[in-house]
Amino acid sequence: MSKTVKLRKGLDIRLIGNAEESLRKVPLSEIVSVKPSDFHSLTPKMLVKEGDEVLAGTIIFQNKYNESVKFASPVSGKIKQIVRGEKRRIMQILISTSKNQKFENIKLKSVDSMSDEETKNTLLSSGLWPFIKERPIDVIANPNNKPKAIFVSTFDSSPLAPNFSYILKDSRDEINSGLEVLKKLTTGKVHLNMCSKESLKKLNLEVEGIQINKIIGKHPAGNIGTQIHHIDPLNKGESIWSVNIQDLAIIGRYFLEGKYNVKRTIALTGSEVKNPQYIETIIGTKVSGIIDGQIKSDNVRVISGNVLTGDKISKDGYLGFYHHQITIIPEGNEYKFFLTKGWLGPGFDKFSNSRLFPTFILPRSKKFCLDTNTNGEERAFVVTGEMEKVFPFDIFPMQLTKAAITNDIDAMENLGIYEVAPEDFALCEYVCTTKINIQEKIRNGLDLIASECM
Repeated sequence: MSKTVKLRKGLDIRLIGNAEESLRKVPLSEIVSVKPSDFHSLTPKMLVKEGDEVLAGTIIFQNKYNESVKFASPVSGKIKQIVRGEKRRIMQILISTSKNQKFENIKLKSVDSMSDEETKNTLLSSGLWPFIKERPIDVIANPNNKPKAIFVSTFDSSPLAPNFSYILKDSRDEINSGLEVLKKLTTGKVHLNMCSKESLKKLNLEVEGIQINKIIGKHPAGNIGTQIHHIDPLNKGESIWSVNIQDLAIIGRYFLEGKYNVKRTIALTGSEVKNPQYIETIIGTKVSGIIDGQIKSDNVRVISGNVLTGDKISKDGYLGFYHHQITIIPEGNEYKFFLTKGWLGPGFDKFSNSRLFPTFILPRSKKFCLDTNTNGEERAFVVTGEMEKVFPFDIFPMQLTKAAITNDIDAMENLGIYEVAPEDFALCEYVCTTKINIQEKIRNGLDLIASECM
C-alpha cells in the first residue's frame, strides 16, 4: 500500500547556480580514475597490473574480504598507473582511454527467465553490485544478507541537486528493467519514492509489484535514510538496500544490452559556474574537461557531489563513483571587513536557518551566493535546539552525536545509530554553532558499531 509522508522538519539551502535543462556532451576523458576510497571500508585486491589492456566491464579489482564483490573498468584502454599512498594503500587506478571504446559483451537471458540466484550472480560478476548500498552502516551491500526491503529514491533534495525526471526522461526501459532486477533480490517490498505524481508521469514507468510512496517536504526529504525511517524503519539485525535511480538505469541497461555502459548525466552547478547545465559523461571522468572555460574566478572550491556531502577535489580531479553533480562555489578564505561582510555587517546577503539575519523576511525565491567560510573555529558542543529543527527523524541528534564522539556503543544503539548514515547529519552540521564535523563523528561511530556489534 502506497504511503504519503509529509515532513515538518528540514531546510532548503537556496543557492545560486541551478543547472538549466540543456544537455552538453563532452569528449571522453583521456584519463579515467577508479578510486577505492569511494567505497567506504573497502580493501581492494588488484586483478590487473600497470600496462594491462582492459575493456569496459573488465574486472580490475575485488573486495579482499568478500571476493564475490567485484569492480569493473568504466572504459576500455590501458592501466596507466596504480597510485599508492602510505603503507602501499591503493588510492586510485588511472586508466588511459582508447579512442574506440570496446565492451565486454555478455549474452544474458531476459530478467524474467532468470532465477533469483542467477540475477544476483550476474550483478556480482559484472561489477554492478557496488551500485547497491546497505543500511545499517551505509556501505556496499553484503550479498550474503537478505534485505527486508529495497528503496529507490527518484529525486534528490540537496542544494542544487540534479533533476532526475529530466535526466531520465528517455530511460524508461532501462529503469523498468532495473526494477525487475531489484524484485528478484528481496522477498520484501521494493519502494519507489517520488516527490510528486508529476515525476512518475515524466518517467513513464511500469511499476507493477512496486510500492510507490510520495515524500513531501524540505531537504533531507530525498535522502534514503529519511525515507526508510518514515516508511519502513530499520531495527537491529535487519538490512535494507538502496539504489540511486540513475544507477538503477545503468543496471537495467546492462541486462538489456549485455554491456557495462556507465554513462551518466551530471549537473554542473554553483554560483561560480558561467553556464550551469547538464553534462553527459561517464563515472570517474576527469572534471577538467567539464569545467574548463566554465569558472568565473580562480579562487573557487570544486566539489564532486553537493555542498553538504560532496568531496573537495582539485580542478584536475575525478568524478566520484556515487556523485551526480559537480558544484563550484567561492572558496571563502579571504578576509571580510567586519562592518560590511563580517560579524557586524547587516547580513542582507547571508542565509540562515534562524532569524539572526534580516533575510528571513525576503521571499522564498531569493537565492544566495555562499562560500565555504565557517565563520568561526570549533567550540564547545552545547545544546542549542537548532539540530532538532532540521532533523526529521524520531531520534535525538545531539545526544546521538555525543554518544558517537565518546564511543559509547550502548548509547548509540539505544539512540538509533542503525537507522542513520553520515549524510543524514549534513544539515545538522550546517546549522550547528559548534563547527564540529558531525558527519565524520557519525561515520566513526558507525565503523565502531560495525566492528564490535555486527
